[in-house]
Amino acid sequence: MAYRKQLTRLKAPYLKRILLEPARVADWEKYPWNLPLFRGQAFELEFTTPITIIVGENGTGKSTLLEAIGALAGYDEAGGGKGYRPVDHSSAIDKSGAALADTLRAHWLPKVTAGWFFRAESFYSVARYLDQAALDSGGPPPDFLSWSHGEGFIRFFEERCSRQGIYILDEPESALSPSRQIELLKMLGRMDRSGTAQVIMATHSPLLMACPGARLFRISRFGLDPADFQDTDHFRMFKDFCIDPQSFMAEALQEDGE
Repeated sequence: MAYRKQLTRLKAPYLKRILLEPARVADWEKYPWNLPLFRGQAFELEFTTPITIIVGENGTGKSTLLEAIGALAGYDEAGGGKGYRPVDHSSAIDKSGAALADTLRAHWLPKVTAGWFFRAESFYSVARYLDQAALDSGGPPPDFLSWSHGEGFIRFFEERCSRQGIYILDEPESALSPSRQIELLKMLGRMDRSGTAQVIMATHSPLLMACPGARLFRISRFGLDPADFQDTDHFRMFKDFCIDPQSFMAEALQEDGE
C-alpha cells in the first residue's frame, strides 16, 4: 500500500487505551452512562492489535462508543475526515457520543489521528460533500455515487483507507454483499500487515467478526469482554440457520403464545 505521508515509524495501534473518569460523569442514570458498559462506574478498553472489533445487540452502546472514540480523535460525530462537516446535525437531539467523550481519557503512542470515521448512515452525505469539495477546488470529483451502493463503499474504502492513520468503521457491512465483505476483509488484511493503520470497527456481520488477527470484544448485559467470534449470538444464529434452515425459520418466526 502506498502512503502519502508517514507520520511516525511506530507501528499501530496508536490509540492504546481509553478509560472512564467517574469524576467527570454528572448523572449515572442518564444515557449512555447507565449502560452495562459502565457497570460499577468503571470502564477501560485496551487496544493491543491493529484491528479491534466490537459486537453487540442494538442499543448496547456500540455506535455511541465509536462516536466517542471519533470525538477523542477529533472527528465529527456524523463521520468523515478531519475538517469535514458533511452533515448539519447542529440541532440533533442525540449528542451522546460527544458527551461520553468528555468523560473519557485516551492514551496514545504516538497521537496519530489522521484517517477517517466511516458511518454507513451518512455515506451519501459524505460522498456528495467530497464531490462538491473537489469541484470547488477545480479538480475531478471522486464520484463514489456513480457506482452501486456496495461498489461505492468498496471504492471509498480503497481510496480513503490507504494511508497511515486511525480508521473508525461503524457497521460497514450495511451495503455490502457477502462477496463484498470478503473484499473488505482482504483490505483489512492489507491494512493489518502494513503496520501503519489502526482500525476500530463495530459490526453485526459474522464474516467481518472473523477477521484474522483482529481482537474482538462483545458487549452484553455484563459489560464489555474479549470473545471469540464463534461464541457470539450472531455466529450461532447463522450457524443454526445453515444447519437446518426450515427448523430454524419455524422456531424463529413463531409468535408468542403459539
